[in-house]
Amino acid sequence: MSTLTTVEFRPLTIPASVDADDAADFIGMTLARNEIYREIAGDDDDAMTPEQLLPHYQSNPDEIRLIWVVVDAGRIVGRIGVDLPLEGESKNAYWIVELLRSHHGRGIGTAAYALVEDAARAHGRTVLQSWAEHPDAPGTRLEAPTGFGSVPEDRAARFYARHGYTLEQVERKSALDLTASRDAVDRILDSATAAAAGYHVVQWVAPTPDEYLEGYAWAKSRMSTDVPTAAMEFDEETWDAERLKRHDQRYLDGGQTALVTVAVEDATGTVVAFNELVIGRDLTAATHQEDTLVLKEHRGHRLGQLVKTAGLARWRSIAPDSPRVITYNAEENRPMLDINEAIGFVPVSYSGAWKKTID
Repeated sequence: MSTLTTVEFRPLTIPASVDADDAADFIGMTLARNEIYREIAGDDDDAMTPEQLLPHYQSNPDEIRLIWVVVDAGRIVGRIGVDLPLEGESKNAYWIVELLRSHHGRGIGTAAYALVEDAARAHGRTVLQSWAEHPDAPGTRLEAPTGFGSVPEDRAARFYARHGYTLEQVERKSALDLTASRDAVDRILDSATAAAAGYHVVQWVAPTPDEYLEGYAWAKSRMSTDVPTAAMEFDEETWDAERLKRHDQRYLDGGQTALVTVAVEDATGTVVAFNELVIGRDLTAATHQEDTLVLKEHRGHRLGQLVKTAGLARWRSIAPDSPRVITYNAEENRPMLDINEAIGFVPVSYSGAWKKTID
């Protein structure tokens, strides 16, 4: 346990359920998380309930997740997290330090970050990577070395730079008005269906049907190799049926609904593209579009448009009162952004991807 004046960094106990006797810190962490994101973005689009979040923090064989809560005068005011993938001889660590605005400027973030590097070194990790939303602001901007996108040199950017990080990539957060976009979705779906000769759409609500476990798992593994990552480093992930079942179960345990739309090659029965839409128990909340991918060798047949619009069309019967869809894409990923913009997605904000290599 570390302290800084009245502040304590306390390892977070992960309870078996939100009703367990030891769940208070997890619930407090979730509330602080939601408030921090609300302060940054000005909305609750990224809010989650403790019930939704808890399954994603239970131990699993694919990664080690370390987390501390920042406690001041008995109140949880932030969190520190380090994710350590267990792919082969991984050298990567992904981390967050998040604090309520009322606790900025007291040196808490710097003290918290020391835990991040200590944890990375203890687990033999040398590549530290982190993402932060940078709300638009006047003044000096930092350009991504990819040549696509920039972020303001704000408090978060100065924090990363002070600790030896470089900006490697800019991600765009986009939103789609689900009502206003209906005509565009239908029009693009019709034309994409006509263009995608030799492929057909299959859809399901999680869990994944047994007949698609292996194919979808293989396609999921390609997210780590087939999307633009600039100089950020990701391990090539190994997905099989069991890992995919664990993935699905986290959403089910959290009371979330996940719609998967895939494109299947007629000749081989291979899953070659997919799109995911997710929402929690509150069907009036924002929907999140998670992974979307077309395998490299099957690009050029408008399959990205096909799976995205087919998913959005089906979503009307699943969450008809959800007002919008939120998604994230690298600024240099023009093929996917072109699809999004044609459908009606508009930019909302931008995030920086930051990286540091340690000895």
